[in-house]
Amino acid sequence: MFDSVREDIAATLDEIRDAGLFKPERVIGTPQNAAVTVTGGGRPGEVLNFCANNYLGLADHPAVLAAAKDALDRWGYGMASVRFICGTQDVHKELEARLSSFLGQEDTILYSSCFDANGGVFETLLDERDAVISDALNHASIIDGIRLCKATRKRYANRDLAELEQCLKETQDARRRLIVTDGVFSMDGYLAPLREICDLADRYDAMVMVDDSHAVGFTGPGGRGTPELHGVMDRVDIITGTLGKALGGASGGYVAARREIVALLRQRSRPYLFSNSLAPVIAAASLTVLDLIENSHDLREKLAANTALFRSKMTEAGFEILPGEHPIAPVMIGDAAKAGRLAELLLERGVYVIGFSFPVVPHGQARIRVQLSAAHSTEDVERVVAAFIDARAALEA
Repeated sequence: MFDSVREDIAATLDEIRDAGLFKPERVIGTPQNAAVTVTGGGRPGEVLNFCANNYLGLADHPAVLAAAKDALDRWGYGMASVRFICGTQDVHKELEARLSSFLGQEDTILYSSCFDANGGVFETLLDERDAVISDALNHASIIDGIRLCKATRKRYANRDLAELEQCLKETQDARRRLIVTDGVFSMDGYLAPLREICDLADRYDAMVMVDDSHAVGFTGPGGRGTPELHGVMDRVDIITGTLGKALGGASGGYVAARREIVALLRQRSRPYLFSNSLAPVIAAASLTVLDLIENSHDLREKLAANTALFRSKMTEAGFEILPGEHPIAPVMIGDAAKAGRLAELLLERGVYVIGFSFPVVPHGQARIRVQLSAAHSTEDVERVVAAFIDARAALEA
């Protein structure tokens, strides 16, 4: 049967390559850190990594590694079960309690990924009597999760409060209404206006859900994310997030929410009920990550300093950087092929970054999404700026 479709698929792949949109996977031969070793393709050898979600540099932190090694001996490698059968250990419950306290929510439920967490919320909470109102630039996992439910779907332009209010007016007959937004929009580094969103939710009797994957751990005075930054921790009803970015960089996700919401998710959320438990080694190491975050501001301060330095130096050099203070710092290129070529030229100069183009970002808005980390030194940041300047000159030659 496959022979009849092989040529069609091959032709589609050729079209992707010809458009400059093909996404090769570079192979890394070292742990994740500020510098990594690329073992094949482009420029083999050690390069500076400026495209990881390793915001706090904890993916290879000695204390996290020690906790993981100890957890293997104490808790084993995997559970070989879902949570409600025989897949719940003390370490899972402890992490859920710690996340609830850290995020200021009543309860938390762990998932194998934040993609699964977002995929399991909407179908459980909403049906044809309800409405979900989503920011146009929300993560793909939110979009896919919404598709699974039967609620009326409304979408408002990115951070457009007037359009959000119009959607709320149009859905006043719904039994339940849920406003859902990313806390930080991952392709732009822009923050959602959560205080104003919560004000509208209060006015129109709606719930608020925030996917804070690109904020928890380093945004806000205590690293508790965008709700803390905007002073609305007690006004957000559902927070989803990942353990796979600032919180150690491994895998796993969670929903932190009102107690009744979490209780219902444990009974009805399909990705939770039908997926293996989070590996105990990740749960245990994540507890150490939370200790590090709660007991020190040093990593957050270093990340902020690196971000400010990169943004200012790149702007001085004439690059177009989307405005903001987030460590996601998109360098706008426009043309997809040029963005891909610039990434290749940077790799040749010892800098690992990736060109992002359609369908990840809209047509004509291709970019290099640079991501800063607390693991980067000041010299690393200055070196990457110099590499951008040199690679731009080579691209334009």
